[in-house]
Amino acid sequence: MRHEPDISTKLWDEMIHDFLRSLAVEKNYSTHTIEAYRKDLHLFRDYVAGDPIHVTPHMIRTYLGKIYDKKLSKQTIARQLSAIRMFYRFMMRTKKMTTSPAEHLRGPRLERRLPTFLYVEEMNELLSMPDLTQPLGQRDRAILELLYATGIRISECVQLNVNDIQGSTGVLYVVGKGNKERVVLYGQSAKNALDEYMTNSRPRLARNGELSLFVNHLGTRLSDRSVRRIIDKYVQKMALHKHISPHTFRHSFATHMLEGGADLRVVQELLGHESLSSTQIYTHTAREHLAKVYESAHPRA
Repeated sequence: MRHEPDISTKLWDEMIHDFLRSLAVEKNYSTHTIEAYRKDLHLFRDYVAGDPIHVTPHMIRTYLGKIYDKKLSKQTIARQLSAIRMFYRFMMRTKKMTTSPAEHLRGPRLERRLPTFLYVEEMNELLSMPDLTQPLGQRDRAILELLYATGIRISECVQLNVNDIQGSTGVLYVVGKGNKERVVLYGQSAKNALDEYMTNSRPRLARNGELSLFVNHLGTRLSDRSVRRIIDKYVQKMALHKHISPHTFRHSFATHMLEGGADLRVVQELLGHESLSSTQIYTHTAREHLAKVYESAHPRA
């Protein structure tokens, strides 16, 4: 026999729904991130088993302790605390609460891992993988070239419409986190791939009236997951022994720009980072790469 959810569960679900909708609409978070937060908050809801308004800091600490006892990673624990903290900030912003039980709680100290990136030769090989005799291959090449040329996020890429592209000037308008629009640039290689896709492939793939730039085999907008599958397909063909994701293109863009002498604040602007500290991690990656090149090339290194 199926039981109706109790009042506290309904209240949790309503508030979680509103919070996640705000992340999608106001913050422009990816569907992948939103789904992760949904799972985290549902686990916390089930543990609390009571009204979200009456949650205390002690209850949250106890919950995090139970997660720790399950031998979950520090990253998982930190993400769960982040989800809870952001949820209660939303509750305060929408006047549901006046204080947050999670605000002054500290998560586990995380080691800052350097981002994975591809060397220029690896990136060139990956970009050459799509079959340009096929419409979908031309589309894939345009996606890969654009991700590398601009460093845009996968969520920003799939949200692009045809009129966001200024092909004659090599300028692209994207909407990033917080629904903030920024201008990014792309070079001749990406322009050539986009021109070929727009001229030869997209007219054969897209449905009439479809506004999205990149479409699937049904003629409608590509999803984040579809782009991940596209990248996975070509990475498998290359047999790369690295964990490559759509974000690897963003990491590679930033690393190669800094290696080429780009100013850190220029890269920050192109990536759409609010804080310069978010961009500075790439200086460590670029420096590490240069050190390896030096060690392998200098006779007395």
